[in-house]
Amino acid sequence: MSLLKRFIDNIQNENLFQKKDILLLAVSGGVDSIVLCELCHQAGFYFEIAHCNFQLRGEESERDETFVQSLGEKYGTKVFIRKFDTKNYAEENKISIQVAARELRYNWFDELIESFNHNQQLAARKVLQVPDIIHQTSYILTAHHANDNIETLLMNFFKGTGIKGLRGILPKHKKLIRPLLFAKKEEILSFANENNLTFVEDSSNVTDKYTRNYFRNQLFPSLQKIFPQVEENLLDNIERFKGIDMLYKQGLDLHRKKLMEHKGNEVHIPVLKLLKTEPLKTIIYEIIKDFGFTAHQTEEVLHLLKSESGKYISSATHKIIRNRNWIIIAPHNTLETSLIVINEKDKIIEFEIGKLKIENSININRQPLTDNTIAMLDAKAITFPLLLRRWKQGDYFYPLGMDKKKKLSRFFIDQKMSLTEKEQAWVIESDKRIIWVVGKRIDDRFKVTDRSEKIITIHFNKS
Repeated sequence: MSLLKRFIDNIQNENLFQKKDILLLAVSGGVDSIVLCELCHQAGFYFEIAHCNFQLRGEESERDETFVQSLGEKYGTKVFIRKFDTKNYAEENKISIQVAARELRYNWFDELIESFNHNQQLAARKVLQVPDIIHQTSYILTAHHANDNIETLLMNFFKGTGIKGLRGILPKHKKLIRPLLFAKKEEILSFANENNLTFVEDSSNVTDKYTRNYFRNQLFPSLQKIFPQVEENLLDNIERFKGIDMLYKQGLDLHRKKLMEHKGNEVHIPVLKLLKTEPLKTIIYEIIKDFGFTAHQTEEVLHLLKSESGKYISSATHKIIRNRNWIIIAPHNTLETSLIVINEKDKIIEFEIGKLKIENSININRQPLTDNTIAMLDAKAITFPLLLRRWKQGDYFYPLGMDKKKKLSRFFIDQKMSLTEKEQAWVIESDKRIIWVVGKRIDDRFKVTDRSEKIITIHFNKS
């Protein structure tokens, strides 16, 4: 079967795009992208061309730009060119040249796609009689092929990216499509020769400067000497890993449903149920990675499962807090969260119903205040971090002046609090013990006495 026929069949079988859609082809000028242009042309697809000049290879970069520009006339289509100061971008962002080029390339492609979609909307308003305009979609096409996929698989394997990395390159991800993943490099070269296609060579491809080139030029040829069928075997493995990845995700979804209870913008996970789950480390990582935590922090979560209430770990955006029999994943202190960690150095805490101001002082025989909006506490009796949270059924404390514990539900009745007031009640907890029902009463065990050396004073201002 010809490469063109397989190309068309692959697009249909994978449901990559429709014939009426607008395609933006990423064209470097090399044989892969030139063959992609020719295949789209012969298949009758409408496409436009985008070329990135990263200005990394001097005159060769300018030569490539000129060559790609000439393709506009050959195929009767638009060609978009963008020059990038790649080295400077990499230095400013402290990233590698490869990463810089990737970011610059795909950011620009996204801009072009947005522009296409905007123009389609304008056209739809003017020509409402032509429904196809409204249903057109714009896609970015790259010329990644089967051998690129093998190289990606090997690099991901050695980097340790897990099942997701072993499935290789996806044929379609949002607006990005790779319609040549079915084709081997030798097939692409053969098609170019049969159709007398001209293309340019990137001299950097023959060097081992970049990781992918080393895998392509050194590692893979060595593997072929030992395992002559390695190319077919790895392509078959990619297909297997795709199926494994689907099963893996299905299994994870079942575990997430059993373990994760969503309460507002927080996730609550029962510790005992989590500890009984297998494989524990894998499931913990798959849950926490969505909240900015790394694989290395999986061990920290395992320690958290055996630690006391109030301990926590952080990512850039979230905290994982041990709160009694629960692990709670919550965004960093925001007005919406129902559980806030108070550290020893914190001075101002804003939460849903108001603001707390925390002060430290030495006891100079100050008379404890009777204002319910101010809590004066013996610093020696308090263990940080503190937890500021909503009250819940079963909570109890020792109200100031009493030596017996009282459930908060009973305390609220005694205080003649309305249903709304009960719903808005918060407490501060130290080492599993409530030290203050905010704005109502402190716990007698934490009161200031003549023996208190240091005092923590918390002011509550209701919003």
